[in-house]
Amino acid sequence: MKQEQIKTLIDALAASDLAELEYSEDGSTLRLVKQSALAAAPAAARRPAAAARKAPTAESAQQAPPPAAAAECLAPLYGVVHLQSAPGEPPFVQPGQAVEAGQMLCVIEAMKMFNEVRADAAATVQAVLVRSGQEVEAGEPLFRFG
Repeated sequence: MKQEQIKTLIDALAASDLAELEYSEDGSTLRLVKQSALAAAPAAARRPAAAARKAPTAESAQQAPPPAAAAECLAPLYGVVHLQSAPGEPPFVQPGQAVEAGQMLCVIEAMKMFNEVRADAAATVQAVLVRSGQEVEAGEPLFRFG
């Protein structure tokens, strides 16, 4: 698939009411899922392989802390997180910083494409949950907002 074709599919999904889109061509398959759809789906359904690898025991499930009331920004796709525009540059956002809706939070590199992750709403960054250069899976929390 060509980069222009992928961009067209991303734009088509964004403009539609669909939650996800899957496209296959010449043995390659591209699956796109809206971030809002990822937030609504249970974690085990989003990452069945990861859930199977890390299945908690009954003992560890009881010790798990309750989910935080604060909102989280989830990774929209699998890739490598970049918290700054270039090495040595300041990060896009830092804990304690107020962000506006649409403000860039980080970039996720996947298949040599850089995908911007932007804030859905105005909030204050409470915590950065990943480090630059870290691989993340779709649905993995990146930032916590307070």
